[in-house]
Formats: sequence, C-alpha cells, structure tokens
Amino acid sequence: MRPMTTDLDRRDARPYFLWDEDLSIAELQERLHGDDPQERLRLLAKLLREARDIDVWSFVTPQEVAEALPLVAGRLGRRLDFWEFLIRGWQEDGLLPS
Repeated sequence: MRPMTTDLDRRDARPYFLWDEDLSIAELQERLHGDDPQERLRLLAKLLREARDIDVWSFVTPQEVAEALPLVAGRLGRRLDFWEFLIRGWQEDGLLPS
C-alpha cells in the first residue's frame, strides 16, 4: 500500500482519510470527476464522512456537495448533520442556490 499523507499536494500518495483503500490523491480526483456515477457517490460519501471538512474542498465544490447530499446522506453517519447544517446555512445566506 502507498504511504498515507495529510499533504494533499502529494498526488502520488494516499490521503489520510482513505485508510482502508489504496488510491492516490490523483486517482481519487479522477474518480470523483469520472464517468461512473456510482463510484463517484461512493467516494464522495467516504470523503465527506472521513476527511476534515476543510480538506473536502481540495476535491469537490460546495455546489457538488449540495447536489449530491441527498444521494449520499445514508452513508454519512454522524457527519450528516454537519454537512446538512453547512449546506443549508450557505443556501440561506445566498452563497449556494436552494
């Protein structure tokens, strides 16, 4: 397995939040924006559940999270409330469309 890192600029290393999967940062970014919608949702859910919230934005936009949240909600566990709160607040403030 590749070494894990918190340095998200190391595209060849495995990000700290993929502790159970040997994907590099570059491979994760490719799959998050690839043609397989099920793989995208699986990895997005893992990202939202396991990564620090500030690190999520290295991979996806707030709009992408807002659009996918209903589809991945059941996979987020205790992090669901946080993401719903954040996205709802940004929508109420006019930073994201409702």
